[in-house]
Amino acid sequence: MPVIDVLDSTMYYEELGAPDGVPFVFLHGNPTSSHLWRGVLPRIGGRVRVLAPDLIGMGRSGKPGGEYRFADHARYLDAWFDALGLDEVVLVGQDWGGALAFDRAARHPEQVRGLAFMETILRPMTWEEYPPAARARFEAIRTPGVGEEMILERNLFIEDSIGKTVLNPMSEADHSVYAAPYPTPESRVPLLRFARSLPIGGEPADVVARVEAYDAWLAASPQVPKLLLHFDGSPALMVGPELVAWSEENVSALESEYCGAAAHLCPEDRPEEIAAAVTAWAARHGLAG
Repeated sequence: MPVIDVLDSTMYYEELGAPDGVPFVFLHGNPTSSHLWRGVLPRIGGRVRVLAPDLIGMGRSGKPGGEYRFADHARYLDAWFDALGLDEVVLVGQDWGGALAFDRAARHPEQVRGLAFMETILRPMTWEEYPPAARARFEAIRTPGVGEEMILERNLFIEDSIGKTVLNPMSEADHSVYAAPYPTPESRVPLLRFARSLPIGGEPADVVARVEAYDAWLAASPQVPKLLLHFDGSPALMVGPELVAWSEENVSALESEYCGAAAHLCPEDRPEEIAAAVTAWAARHGLAG
């Protein structure tokens, strides 16, 4: 599959479908890669060109170093879109991939035809909104020294968390794909940075500002069809009934669709339902060619 030069590094991406079709770009989050979408991409219907990059520092993309802040991911992703000449795209995102899709849409609205999202960062949060167990873990991750030991040294996200964010047990082969990019503490810096970038309690300020900016765009962009896919059955879900209701009140041109029981890594649990929902929504709005 293709690898392309991007800024001072390279980005890997999966590509299927019609080369001259409408680009549908699928963005993953932490700690996964384009492998997350393997069950979804082949099932997207219509005359489409489906693409799924590995974010910089993740999957099979390059590891140029640096802090891997949200702004860095957005900068490399912008360069990837430019390198491929992608325009008038449909963006589909999960976890940080959804946030990056929102951010890009808010900054380049003329290049976005539609936006579908699931299990992502919809707005800045407070610590009080977190379940006690999750709050304790993420407060520890944000503690200097403690987070490094958890994520860089013990490789917590790959060795523990990823298996707890699926309903259906993950195969050893799939787990190995997710683990492969992170053999050393240094290679795991992107995982730690993303974990410390969740916009909670007003911090980090730069991420909160970007989330607030894309929230304003989401509320004021009725010309762009949007689709929220939501699930139930797991305490690991980011988007529960409260955030679904918030989205329906605050996101313009939004349709929401329930896709069954799933955990946070919903494309692992419900690839067929996700693909069917995205395909039907795209057809309703003439987005798929």
